[in-house]
Amino acid sequence: MPYGLTNSPAIFQSFINEIFKDLLNQFVIAYIDDILIYSRSEAEHINHVKIVLSRLLNNQLYVKAEKCEFHVKQTSFLGYRISHHGVKMEEVKVQAVTEWPQPTMVKELQRFLGFANFYRRFIRNYSTVASPLTSLLKRKPTRLGWTKEATNAFIDLKERFTSAPILKHPDPSLPFIIEVDASDCGIGEMLSQRTGQPGKLHPCAFFSRKLTAAERNYDVGNKELLSMKAAIEEWRHWLEGVVHPFQIITDHKNFEYIQRAKRLNPCQARWALFFTRFQFTVTYRPGSKNCKADALSRRYDLPTEHCSSESILPRSVILAPVSWDIMEELHQEQEREPPPSHCPPDKQYVTLCLCQRLMQWIHTSISAGHPGISRTLHLLQNSFWWPAMALEVAAYVKSCHVCAQ
Repeated sequence: MPYGLTNSPAIFQSFINEIFKDLLNQFVIAYIDDILIYSRSEAEHINHVKIVLSRLLNNQLYVKAEKCEFHVKQTSFLGYRISHHGVKMEEVKVQAVTEWPQPTMVKELQRFLGFANFYRRFIRNYSTVASPLTSLLKRKPTRLGWTKEATNAFIDLKERFTSAPILKHPDPSLPFIIEVDASDCGIGEMLSQRTGQPGKLHPCAFFSRKLTAAERNYDVGNKELLSMKAAIEEWRHWLEGVVHPFQIITDHKNFEYIQRAKRLNPCQARWALFFTRFQFTVTYRPGSKNCKADALSRRYDLPTEHCSSESILPRSVILAPVSWDIMEELHQEQEREPPPSHCPPDKQYVTLCLCQRLMQWIHTSISAGHPGISRTLHLLQNSFWWPAMALEVAAYVKSCHVCAQ
């Protein structure tokens, strides 16, 4: 490919995908000119390598022997060190971070944060830790005015790179566990699974981000709910349609409230509708017992007793109705009338006797505000399905007296 053309990488990637289209995700992963071959046994691996090299040769593509590795149990791929144990940071990159001098110019700090951001999935609560450093860039000065807080954050971030765990490869056949946490400036989550005998908790990924100006005004309960929603959105490709319901561990009980409340504010109502797409349980663990031990090898016994607590929201801020009874009726109707074979597997089938009530619930809710045909249909299609849904939704919205005024 000629240098300088902006679409060269995309064209070459399409070419590689076409060559290995029947092998991708079977025993080949290819990103532009980086090709990874994985196998269960040595004999199988020899055969896989022969197939890949033959495909390259037949398409007049050649590889340099000195740039190849064969018959290894761990290798570097796209900036990560990969083995059957999991994924970790490359030692050369870790060393570069730990030896990085304290920046004095804005460009130098931006370079450091950009380099560190590549490995943020290995660092728990990365956004919160790096927040004092990103704050230095807000006014875009030429030289940096280092504060004690920013200096401590720079040192802390470098130390966390040296103690980052190996991230385990997620196993869809095992239940997932998500720990969520929220602070005044950010949210952080950890996705993990228990493996081995006895079951030890191994991290699969970390996620964190800073709160927006509006989100910082949330009370602590809504910040925890936001953290739950952000975690599920980030890892939805693992969590949607799981074999076992996943577990969320939190130190606040606001999710119990959002399930039982008759009225919610508009934001909570949208979150409640989003949560119905997933199968999970929420475990409450008080902050005093929420000790963060070594995430790579810790064990803990989850509390079996259900602690009672009052709702964190005053009645004055409870605004919009959410009818959880409809959800129970939907489950009961599905037992009597199973969904047809052409019903999408990720959608909940709605029987004819409940279609009208469900459309009314979605369309007339204060949190929805009588949306138009497209918006009402979109809200329903996120979680539900029944034959001729689009036609019935259009007819219902057109017949709405409030919308006609």
